[in-house]
Amino acid sequence: MLSIADLERQARKRLPPSIYGYVVGGAEDEQSVRGNRAGFERWRFVPRPLVDVSLRSQETELLGRHYAAPLGISPMGVAALCRFDGDCAMARAARALNLPFILSGASTTPLERVAAAFPDAWFQAYIPSRREVIAPLVQRVARAGIRTLVVTVDVPIASVREIELRNGFSIPLRLSGKLVLGGLARPRWMLDTFARTLLRQGVPHFENFTATRGGPIITAARGDHRAGRAALCWDDMRWLRDQWPGTLVIKGILHPDDARNAQSVGADGVIVSNHGGRQLDGAIAPIEALPEIVQAVPAMPVMIDGGFRRGTDVLKALALGARFVFVGRAAMYGLAVGGEAGVAHALRLLQKEIDLNLALLGCPATSGLSRAYLRAA
Repeated sequence: MLSIADLERQARKRLPPSIYGYVVGGAEDEQSVRGNRAGFERWRFVPRPLVDVSLRSQETELLGRHYAAPLGISPMGVAALCRFDGDCAMARAARALNLPFILSGASTTPLERVAAAFPDAWFQAYIPSRREVIAPLVQRVARAGIRTLVVTVDVPIASVREIELRNGFSIPLRLSGKLVLGGLARPRWMLDTFARTLLRQGVPHFENFTATRGGPIITAARGDHRAGRAALCWDDMRWLRDQWPGTLVIKGILHPDDARNAQSVGADGVIVSNHGGRQLDGAIAPIEALPEIVQAVPAMPVMIDGGFRRGTDVLKALALGARFVFVGRAAMYGLAVGGEAGVAHALRLLQKEIDLNLALLGCPATSGLSRAYLRAA
């Protein structure tokens, strides 16, 4: 497995088609999914030779913590469908490499157990404009010892992901004929993930949408966990800032004015993201939105995710002003192929590519990257 693309090809062979489609797919015609990758091609490197690059560093400070590289794992829902105990596997891999991991609010692992596996894990929440729901969840997160709360704001309602519908996949998970036949066609997945999960943990539940345990993933969640998201607004973010004692990050920003709004309500950072191309189809690629957002909030840590598959992608984002890069599908491919070891392999591949290309670029440290190393194609 020499690249993230190699891991993706192997993940396709190991996962049932319905679950693989869930991981790779986007909304409607998937213009945004393709656009996220195409965005990196619009920038070219300008290498600087005869620079001493014998000693190179990726160490990065972010929100008061030091990490081994400017690289982390984005939140991804129901990761346990790809591998047994997938959330904890990703958390352990990130902890071993001293990189951040963001647990999804749509996970099937209680956030307390992930926090025990990785005390520095972040938690991402989907919240409605219902403060009687938000307040108990925030209190639960704080009790677990989690210090960084990420609020995703680009899912006021669910998008239409036709690839999932065609494959018989849905959340909650319905046992359709395509889903069952696809699982039977992947006996390794049936034994290592499906059967192992049922035997050791029972039917997975939505664990973290609210302060209380949700329903099983094969039935509707208790209550409508999406109700009220469409009414969420900046006043709710301002109220949440008063309630949450730790670090607050707002994810799903694509416009510079929204980055300014995040700063004005007291957020500690933003993640430039179009939800991996899984929400509004045709939305601007995060790498394209990044420069204006960095310019709008120069004093705020600006992070990014969306379409990152190579170390050179990471270097381009850092040169355009991003403080940190998060990867989603790349980590999920590793998880599907090799569990914790597969996630670690995916992250190490990216770190290796970052290191190699720093040398070729003539820049000894990721902290020294700037627009001087890039030209528009």
